Amino acid sequence: MRLNKFLASIGVCSRREADRAIEANRVMINGEIASLGAMVGEKDLVSLDGKYIATGKDVEKVKPIIIAFNKPEGVVCTTSDNDGAMNVVDYIGMKERIYPVGRLDKDSSGLLLLTNQGALTNTLLKAANYHEKEYIVKVNKDIDDEFIEKMSNGIYLYELKTKTRKCKVKKLNKNTFSIVLTQGLNRQIRRMCAACDRKVQKLNRVRIVNIKLDGLAVGDYRNLSEEETRRLYKELGIRDNG
Repeated sequence: MRLNKFLASIGVCSRREADRAIEANRVMINGEIASLGAMVGEKDLVSLDGKYIATGKDVEKVKPIIIAFNKPEGVVCTTSDNDGAMNVVDYIGMKERIYPVGRLDKDSSGLLLLTNQGALTNTLLKAANYHEKEYIVKVNKDIDDEFIEKMSNGIYLYELKTKTRKCKVKKLNKNTFSIVLTQGLNRQIRRMCAACDRKVQKLNRVRIVNIKLDGLAVGDYRNLSEEETRRLYKELGIRDNG
């Protein structure tokens, strides 16, 4: 098994984060610095930052974990943060190694999936995959038909040099709307609103593919049901849970 997939499979980090750690010479196999593309055998000993992690056999022992978390504002999704804010992994405090699937801005709240399953993370994060994510957004000015039309048809974001994909936008009240995105550009909704002379006051994610926030309290998490997991993997085109 490739080293980056191995690290993701045992819940240490995502494959992307694993590649960065390998490039930074932080990962060793049998006491030697590992390189990108390195393979892990059953008897190989893997360490990160000088600390033993696992052997190749340990992949078989990992129990799949996928949880839905209602992230509060002020909690960050990165595991290393410079401004002292708590990250989601520490906030949840599970003994098993898990990591967030994608991100929510520090100032945003709502549904975040965390897992130890590398296949799930990689599939959801691929930009080419049109996986729906739904948000409820409150802005500082009233919403009119022009705003809905511009947001729905896609907006060119000059700072990112790209146009957003067409999306579903629905007015909920005078200054609140729902939006369903199929891409995840950096601070996308905030940038789109700014391009329409609006400032986001509150941003809450309520759905990722088929997984909904529903009545989950802020700061709480729950394990996905077998049916939710089965349907999620089916919609993502993943054949198994790992």
